[in-house]
Amino acid sequence: MKKKNLLKAASPYIWLLPSILLMTVFILFPIFEVFRTSLSEVSRAGIIKGFAGLDNFKKVVTGSTFGMVLKNTLVWTIVVVGLSTLIGFALALMLNNEFRGRKVARAIVVFPWATSLIIQAGVWKFIINPDYGTLNTLLLKLGLISSPVNWTPTPGAYFAWECWVGIFVTIPFVTFCVLSGLQSIDASYYESATVDGAGFWQKLFNITIPLVKSSLTVSTVLNIIYVFNSFPIVWTITKGDPANRTDTLVTYLYKQAFYKGRTGEAAAISVIGFLILCVCASVYMIASLRKEEQDE
Repeated sequence: MKKKNLLKAASPYIWLLPSILLMTVFILFPIFEVFRTSLSEVSRAGIIKGFAGLDNFKKVVTGSTFGMVLKNTLVWTIVVVGLSTLIGFALALMLNNEFRGRKVARAIVVFPWATSLIIQAGVWKFIINPDYGTLNTLLLKLGLISSPVNWTPTPGAYFAWECWVGIFVTIPFVTFCVLSGLQSIDASYYESATVDGAGFWQKLFNITIPLVKSSLTVSTVLNIIYVFNSFPIVWTITKGDPANRTDTLVTYLYKQAFYKGRTGEAAAISVIGFLILCVCASVYMIASLRKEEQDE
């Protein structure tokens, strides 16, 4: 009897064991190794020589490039997540309505999400190419311009295009996260509000947004993590050039590790990015949960 009770009590942990083992091998152990490497003196061959304390962090933070790269990363994340959330929310509201061709519209919206980021970034790089790009070719044929336009005359213009591509590929994720929340709302709420004379904006702010807040919170947190760590878009379009002016933390640490052989400093950058991400995501989630509690 005792053995049966013991087995029954242990059964949930037995079922969880494979997941725990996978998390340990593929998530926790790599994180531990990155932290260990960031605190170590590492040769160009990647061999750990000994304990270095915070030297790698000091080299990174005091470097002339880090401040600019960190600013780029924060701007990139805020712009892409902010605008993709607004546009995705608006699209979700549209796709939640009944209209002819809704299934086709949903398929079109999801298409960018189903395509490789490298392919999409490569396509957009081709579109804005000043010599043979699709955008210039189309505008020339329509007679809207007399000569090819350089769409990326400055690093800032390049960075703006990268942000646009980031927004374009993340809109579908936000749209379908919010759409799943919208479809779970009981139609009777809107019917009662209509009877009481509520307009579109009153329904939006008093019914829709409060009831999809949990979906928005989840999509925003996951979107922050995804965009912050996004590598293919920036690397495919500019590789962080010229002179690191369009680098984000992810592309910058890649250069440090594989171009310059500074593995310890690259690990330190990774740890800094990880901590920033944890703090930002935690603050956003705590603020959202507190607001929900206050609303209740």
